[in-house]
Amino acid sequence: MPKVAYSEEDRRRVREELLTTALKLMSTQGIQHTTVEQVYRSVGISRSFFYAFFPTKEDLIVEALYLQQPRLLEYARSRMEDPAISWREGVRQFLDTCCYGGRNGVAVLSVDEQQMLFQRLSEESFRTFRTRQRQLFEGILESFGIAPEPDRVDLFINLSLAVIVLSRAIPQTLPMFVPDAARESTAFQIRCIVDWLESLREQPGEQH
Repeated sequence: MPKVAYSEEDRRRVREELLTTALKLMSTQGIQHTTVEQVYRSVGISRSFFYAFFPTKEDLIVEALYLQQPRLLEYARSRMEDPAISWREGVRQFLDTCCYGGRNGVAVLSVDEQQMLFQRLSEESFRTFRTRQRQLFEGILESFGIAPEPDRVDLFINLSLAVIVLSRAIPQTLPMFVPDAARESTAFQIRCIVDWLESLREQPGEQH
């Protein structure tokens, strides 16, 4: 007979498994191709029990992205603490990993996925996402030894997301771009971001 009663510990475990499974699927096949059914079947629960945790697919996606945030921050810190690589290489590796998330277990949003997700989020959920996104990028800058001043954080968010989106958009979403130059285009943008971050790091008063 199916299990009909779950302890609080059971519910905590199931919720964690749902998020972990969703994040893994999102990173390998994209958000649009990740279905609620794939997630709850992988965990071994019913559809109705799934919705006891997440009222909508969008709620699941956002919570899975929140789960990813401390992992990204820890990865950024690990690049800075690796004695075998330079500061520049550590930052480059971090940004490159984010751009090619599917190869590295990182879920990233395409243009279409961003539009789909945020059209369906409530205003409150969107504000919460913005706040947590900002906290993540502040933490990343700090891990790079750069003071997270508001204007810097805003620009770092836009520059980082721009290169991530572009790396995913060629050629499917942006067919007028040249596919053969996509990898080098991404590498060039990353180098520019690293140059800018390095200039901030070298300013008086920054951490070293």
